Amino acid sequence: MSKRGVVLLLGTTQTLAWASSYYIPAILAGAMARDLGIESSTVFIAFSCAMLLTAFLGPRVGRAIDQYGGRVVLILSNLVFILGLAMLALAQGPAMLFAAWLVLGLAMAMGLYDAGFATLAGLYGKEARSAITGITLIAGFASTVGWPLSGIMLAEFGWRGACWGWALIHLALAMPLNLLLPRGEARAPLVAAPAAPPTATAVRETRRTAILLAFIFAAGGFSAAALGAHLPALLVAAGATPAAAIAAGALMGPAQVAARVLEFTVLRRAHPLLSAKLAQVAHPVGAAILLLFGAPFAAVFVLLHGAGNGINTIVRGTLPLALFGAAGYGARQGLIVAPARFLGALAPALFGFVVAGFGAQALWFTATLSLAAFVALFTLRVAPESPGVQR
Repeated sequence: MSKRGVVLLLGTTQTLAWASSYYIPAILAGAMARDLGIESSTVFIAFSCAMLLTAFLGPRVGRAIDQYGGRVVLILSNLVFILGLAMLALAQGPAMLFAAWLVLGLAMAMGLYDAGFATLAGLYGKEARSAITGITLIAGFASTVGWPLSGIMLAEFGWRGACWGWALIHLALAMPLNLLLPRGEARAPLVAAPAAPPTATAVRETRRTAILLAFIFAAGGFSAAALGAHLPALLVAAGATPAAAIAAGALMGPAQVAARVLEFTVLRRAHPLLSAKLAQVAHPVGAAILLLFGAPFAAVFVLLHGAGNGINTIVRGTLPLALFGAAGYGARQGLIVAPARFLGALAPALFGFVVAGFGAQALWFTATLSLAAFVALFTLRVAPESPGVQR
C-alpha cells in the first residue's frame, strides 16, 4: 500500500477515535448527568481520570507498538473502544461511569495520535514526517465530524444510543480500516552500521534532550488544554461580548488546519525544530496582542494560538523522530509525552483557578510557559543535516 493510502486510512481512523472519545463529553455530558442523577462536573472528572490513565499507559503502549507493530495495537484499540462505549451506554451510576471512562482511557492510549505516530515511525522511519502531518490534517476535523454526529445521535436515540452508535462505527468502519494497514512490510530499513556502546556523555546528552522535550511538550499541552476549556470566558474577560467571543473562538479549528497545511507545504523541508519554535512563540505573541490592545484583537489571538497549537501537534511526533530516530520510537515517545498528557488532564481545573483570580490576565501565565519552552528549544543540540536543510 502506498504511503498516501496509509495516511488516508490512518487519518480516517484517527478522526473516528478522537470523535468517539475526546470529543463526546462536550455533547453528551449534560444528558449523561441528568439521566444518572449526578452533576455534569462528575462526568468531566471521570473524563479527566481517563486522560490521566493515558499518560500512565503511554510508554507501555509505545513499547507494544515497537515490538508488535502499530496495526495490531490499533485493531485492539477498536475492540477496547467498543467495550468502553458499551459500558458507558449501560452505566446506571457513577461507579459504572468511571469504570467505562477508564476503559476508554486505555483505548485512547492505544488509539490516538501518539499510537498513530509510532505506527508511522515503524513503517517509514525518519521519512514518516509527511505522513504524520497528513494524519493530523485529516484528524484535525474530528470535532467538525464528531460534534454534529454525536448531536444527531443524541437527538434521535439519546446519549446511550449515541454511545452504541459510536461503538458500531468502530466495529463496522474503524476496525476494518485498521485491518487494511500494512503489517510492517513497509518498515523503513534502519542502517545497521556497527557502533561502539554509547559513552556516558552521550547517554547524559540523550537524557537531557528527552527531558527538555518533555518540558516543551508539557508546556504546550497545558496551554492547549487550558485554553480549550476556558477560551470563550477569557475572551469575554478581555472585553469581548459573548457573541464576539464565540465567533472568535470558532476560528480555532480553521487556524489549526491552516497551520498544518503550512507545515505540510512551506515548512516540510525545514528541520522540525523550526516548526517547533514558530509553534511555541505564536501563543505568547497572540496573548500579548490581546492583553495590550483589548477585545478588538480577540480574533488575532485565536488565530495565532490555534496556529501554534496545530503545529505543536505535528511537532510532538516529528521532532523526537528527527532527534532520536525511529528505533525505539514508541516507548521513548510515550515517556516524553507523558507529562504533557498528565498536565493536559489537569489543566482545565488548574487554570480555572487562575482565571477566577486574575481574569484575562491569566494569559500571562500560559504565555510565560510557552516562552520558557521557546527558549528551551534553543538549547537543544541538533546534529548537522545535509546542506539546504533549514533549522
